[in-house]
Amino acid sequence: MQVADHDTAPGTAKELGAFLERRREQIAQRWADAALFRTVFTVSRDEAVEACKAVLDALADVSRSGRLEDVEAPGFGTVRDQLGRMAAARARAGFTPVQIAGEVAGLREPVTTLLHAEFQDDADDERVTACTQALAVLTSTLRLVIMETTVSAGEELIARQRQQLLEVATPVIKLWDGVVAVPLIGTLDSARSQVVMESLLEAIVDQRAAHAILDITGVPTVDSLVAQHLMKTVAAARLMGAECIVSGIRPAIAQTIVQLGIDLGSIITRAGLADALAYALTQQGIVVSARPVAEAGPR
Repeated sequence: MQVADHDTAPGTAKELGAFLERRREQIAQRWADAALFRTVFTVSRDEAVEACKAVLDALADVSRSGRLEDVEAPGFGTVRDQLGRMAAARARAGFTPVQIAGEVAGLREPVTTLLHAEFQDDADDERVTACTQALAVLTSTLRLVIMETTVSAGEELIARQRQQLLEVATPVIKLWDGVVAVPLIGTLDSARSQVVMESLLEAIVDQRAAHAILDITGVPTVDSLVAQHLMKTVAAARLMGAECIVSGIRPAIAQTIVQLGIDLGSIITRAGLADALAYALTQQGIVVSARPVAEAGPR
């Protein structure tokens, strides 16, 4: 993958690499004060300088290889490791990939200044222009590398957050010794159903549960796909040695299940969560008796 169709002579690229190596300390000292480095390395400036030097060494390697436009050049691997972590930190702080790329582009100016200062007595203007253009190509590729890294990091962050939200939205509750429950609220899709199954099976093992309750009172609709997910979860729980009870099937959902011809005959169902808990406790030999509201409480 290339940034653009520039014709950078191998000799010019190598000269740029040699310049980056010679001016490594000066460039690193200037870069350490740039926003990209300064806001990440807030404790130690020396740490920022060392990070800058690592990036410069990698860019010098890219230049010596002559692959200024190739984002797959080996040297850019180190750049992804170093600047990628900083870009990810900036992204977590709310900066967009375009803003981060702009900060990366800002690293070019101090290098250009030092480049012109070094060649100010050189009568060969074409040589200076060629090196400046090579630097522009290198920094453009650098921006692309960081944008790709930032976008990738953002996608990974979104995926992790989505997984965390699914887990938070699917809590497993211990109702009694040996009894766990999953109160489901909202729509069930394949991804969430997988989280439900994994969370429930882990809870069965951790709690040594003999009974697991799936309460679907908060599920608005049940179609054939949702029913299949429920049946798979029940079957998986049975394989783990737990009896699964489905509660909270509302009249409208019951009619839908009948109309779809879905057979839930092998699944134990109860009207509500309290009924399912009472059934589970009874199965464990615990006597459950309902007391009138007026008689409830201490006597």
